[in-house]
Amino acid sequence: MWSRLNRAALFRRRSGSLLTGRQRQLVSTWSPLTTAFNSRPEKRINFTKNEVGLFSIPELTSFEGFYALKEKAIFKTEDLIREATSGAERTRKMVTIFDELSDTLCKVADLAEFIRLAHPQANYSHAAENACITISGIVEKLNTHKPLYRALKQVVDEGTDLVETSDVDRHVAELFLFDFEQSGIHLKEKDRKRVVFLNDCILQLGQRFMAGAVHPRTIKKSVLPEAIRPFFSTDGDNVLVSGLYADSANNMAREAAYRLFLFPDQQQEQLLSELLQARHELATTCGFKTYAHRALKASTVETPEMVNEFLDTLNDQLRPRAEKDFALMQRMKNQENGFEAPLASWDTPYFTSSLKKQCLQASASEFSPYFSLGACMEGLNHIMTSLYGIQLENTEMEPGESWSHDIYKLAVTHESEGLLGYIYCDLFERSGKPNQDCHFTIQGGKVMPDGSYQNPIVVVMLNLSQPRWSGPTLLTPSMVDNLFHEMGHAMHSMLARTEYQHVTGTRCSTDFAEVPSVLMEYFASDPRVLRTFAKHFQTQEPMPEDMLERLCASKHLFSSSETQLQVFYSALDQVYHGDPTHHHQKNTTETLRTVQEKFYGLPYVENTAWQLRFSHLVGYGAKYYSYLISRAVASWIWQTYFERDPLSRTQGEKYRRGCLAYGGGIPSRLLVSNFLGREVTPENLTKSLINEIDGYSERLRDFEKYVR
Repeated sequence: MWSRLNRAALFRRRSGSLLTGRQRQLVSTWSPLTTAFNSRPEKRINFTKNEVGLFSIPELTSFEGFYALKEKAIFKTEDLIREATSGAERTRKMVTIFDELSDTLCKVADLAEFIRLAHPQANYSHAAENACITISGIVEKLNTHKPLYRALKQVVDEGTDLVETSDVDRHVAELFLFDFEQSGIHLKEKDRKRVVFLNDCILQLGQRFMAGAVHPRTIKKSVLPEAIRPFFSTDGDNVLVSGLYADSANNMAREAAYRLFLFPDQQQEQLLSELLQARHELATTCGFKTYAHRALKASTVETPEMVNEFLDTLNDQLRPRAEKDFALMQRMKNQENGFEAPLASWDTPYFTSSLKKQCLQASASEFSPYFSLGACMEGLNHIMTSLYGIQLENTEMEPGESWSHDIYKLAVTHESEGLLGYIYCDLFERSGKPNQDCHFTIQGGKVMPDGSYQNPIVVVMLNLSQPRWSGPTLLTPSMVDNLFHEMGHAMHSMLARTEYQHVTGTRCSTDFAEVPSVLMEYFASDPRVLRTFAKHFQTQEPMPEDMLERLCASKHLFSSSETQLQVFYSALDQVYHGDPTHHHQKNTTETLRTVQEKFYGLPYVENTAWQLRFSHLVGYGAKYYSYLISRAVASWIWQTYFERDPLSRTQGEKYRRGCLAYGGGIPSRLLVSNFLGREVTPENLTKSLINEIDGYSERLRDFEKYVR
């Protein structure tokens, strides 16, 4: 029914350094927020207060509380089904009932999914996993509840309800209906059972493919030249190749890793082929031309035809620009080798990183003292205050509220509107915690029956290193980008004041959900913004101006060739999930070769099958293009509203009220075109990216001096 229910989420020890009196005076002027995040939350012994439960949910003072939450959800679900199918006796809008039904299930499912992944205690994790299974079972039953489906479909088809409805009501009702029909409930029983079978096959094939995508390649030592064997892990007489070794300075090691790790694997080929076939059959059974048409329904671009037009248009503009990038990399390779050798796919990450290091004139770690966690959080707070009049306030938690002692809780408070929601910050690595940076919705925002607002609750999860005794956690520039990105998701959840939780914040189309988070990376790359918080954690001295300028410029090196690579990936994904009669190839590798010739500036490497390691084909099937669309829209917004003044309250309010506030409450294509005042077309999307790339081309020429 509701497809997002079936998928997972979409320390500061006080400084012991020896400071001078002047340094102590400077450090003491840090803001309360900076001080809090630069001081590790310590375990507190509770003698007097009763525990309030995880996220202040009374049932969760014990893991057994998940059983109570499940039972409450089951009983409430039954009541809501009766209300929705009560015919003329119904007094509330159908979409309101469905949203309450969705909210009831999501409050348990989203919470349980997070606790299953993040809680360090096995009894909580197991109870949460059991709750996930129970809610999934309820959803499966709802997916076959035809009276419930017919009640919703009647309202959607007639365009009216027993109670007056708005455009938002009708849009959200259509989204519920589409999610309902994902399981094939609208089909004949034979076809519906086939859809259920295909969905199960797709799930299992995807899991097996992802496991194989990361499995290391084992070969005999004798296969490798003796000179490069030390670059690889060994197991007796065997060598283990576990990745591409893209950062290796040894050209032979990079090439060997690329050819060995990406050597075609027949089992992976079979899994991918069967996965693509099952997806195509699923789509056609449900009445779609291709799986891509099914996946892109209700997206910003709406159809695969528009995606392909965008990729073709952008590729034409990128080709001459990417050729300049490759020419510079070729010069770098020739100079490093001392002889001419053609640039290859295994070279581009290495030479991109190499030039970045040269232009930075410092390692990433040398920038870290200016990016203490507390300083970065204060930087985010300054942005939110400047743009929206919002404060991020560190808030003390009650006993039992968090799942680990090193969690921060931020109250998001507007200067006149008051509390907007809470962001729990789970920022430090620990045993058993997923090694990924992500955002979880625990409770979505929505209007309650009494007119009050159910404030959103989210978690931002990173995996930063624990602080040392001598000072706070320090971030590299890439970690700063990740922090700003995830906080972009969190603030989208906070600022989307939607009527329905089904479309709150990040609960929108995939190709729009990343726009606010990608936009935050532009703030993290702007010198005017960085100057407000990039200060040394010991002295508060600002980052030297030349360091700051080099850092910001380095983020855009080789952006043409990197964007072209993303176009290639996106085009391949679209071809795989398009009409199979349009690409008569004997296997997925031959399709890859054909697509690479058209969309990428470097040739295919014989006897390699990069796509068999491309795990994104499972989670983002037919949607990998979303990264490019989100970046194009974010760049368009940045150029239109923030490039002139990134801390403008006027522009910030326009962005909040005209974009963020709607969540997924109106179609994302309409939202973007209304906000930007122009139609979302392949040409306009391409223009925003090319304008950005050309704007940084002068800086790239400045860095060519580092190539001797």
